[in-house]
This record gives sequence, C-alpha cells and structure tokens, in this order.
Amino acid sequence: MIYLTRRAEFSAAHYYHNPELSPEENRRLFGKCNNPHGHGHNYTLEVTVVGEVDARTGMILDVKDLKAALEKEVLAAMDHRFLNKEVPVFAEKIPTTENLAVEIWRRLAPNLPAGRLYRVRLYETPDLYVDYYGD
Repeated sequence: MIYLTRRAEFSAAHYYHNPELSPEENRRLFGKCNNPHGHGHNYTLEVTVVGEVDARTGMILDVKDLKAALEKEVLAAMDHRFLNKEVPVFAEKIPTTENLAVEIWRRLAPNLPAGRLYRVRLYETPDLYVDYYGD
C-alpha cells in the first residue's frame, strides 16, 4: 500500500453556538468563540489517499485529479466563507475543527477518482489539528 498526501489551505469564519443552550450557557461554554459576528482561521488541510500503484501509470491516482476533487468538493464550498451561514450543514452543526474534518471526509470520500480516502488532517492553528479516519 502507498499513502499519498495532498495539502491545501483555506480561510473561513465561524462561531460556536448550540441553539439548545441558553445564551448564557453558550457564552460560558464557548467564550469568545460564541460571538455571532464570528472570527476567522487560516486552515491547513491534509488529505491522505491509500491504494495500490497502478502498473500502467505508476501512481495511485493522478495528483491533478486529487487537487481538482479537493477544489470542487471542499475549497469551493468553504474557502472565504462564513461557515455557519454559507455552508448548509453548519447551520445545524457547530463548525468545530472536528466537525469540519468529518464534513470534509463526507464530501471528499465518494468523489475520489481512485484510491481510498485514508485520513483527513485539519490544522486550525500551526499547533492544533484534528485527524479523522472515517466512520
């Protein structure tokens, strides 16, 4: 098996809010991250695909195709967006780094041209990241 990782960067704004909680509980639980005007992050995304090397091409998949899938399925929807307001799933789900990683997996896994999605690693800051390996 070969593991191939592609990195992409995007910027997005969000805020943390659980509508099932009171405004006071949201402020206590999420602090500054509960500001309804949001705040932004410059995310770094690493997507790892696993597979066998195709004897004809010498690759698991063409990296141009992986880049195109990332751009279509993830970056077009999330880059320079207010996630809570512009990405429908996050109108109902808190856009934490963990939930973002799960949503990126959900969007990307069925749309890979070859190989199998192995890992989504999402950095919120240079020293904080989440790894997601699927369900």
